Amino acid sequence: MTGEHNTCFTRLHILTYAKSIGLRYAANEADADEIVNDAFLKVFTQLDKYKDNLSFAGWLRRIIINTAIDRYRKQLREQPTAELAHAQQEITEVSGLEQLHAEELLQLVQQLPPAYRMVFVLYAIEGYNHAEIGEKLGISEGTSKSNLAKARQKLQKRILEIQQTLAE
Repeated sequence: MTGEHNTCFTRLHILTYAKSIGLRYAANEADADEIVNDAFLKVFTQLDKYKDNLSFAGWLRRIIINTAIDRYRKQLREQPTAELAHAQQEITEVSGLEQLHAEELLQLVQQLPPAYRMVFVLYAIEGYNHAEIGEKLGISEGTSKSNLAKARQKLQKRILEIQQTLAE
């Protein structure tokens, strides 16, 4: 590849990577684009804070996640909702999950209510624990656990519905 083509490929790769992270936190592609755009604005305005010895992809990922969290908090302030009830529920394994494609799973996650989606993605995909999630989102650890349980329930219900539809 020529230098120009290599640069274009690298830019495309970074944008695709950023969008894949934004989609995890967004309800739809347009919201993901806004998260990514806001994150890139932060990247460009804070480029002087990037340390060369750190992974750029990791630094970018952290900025995108924090941007998504900031957006979520802003939406909460604009549309206040009652705090979700604290409930711990047993999660059962759903067979047939391997039949769904990654894109279908992402669409199911995007359909979750924002509070459930944020906790699910931070816990199940990003690897945060409930104390960290509570701190980042300004909720209690119990609420984080409850939101995760409810997110899993909703996902399991939708997966079972899809499996039943496919079986018919």
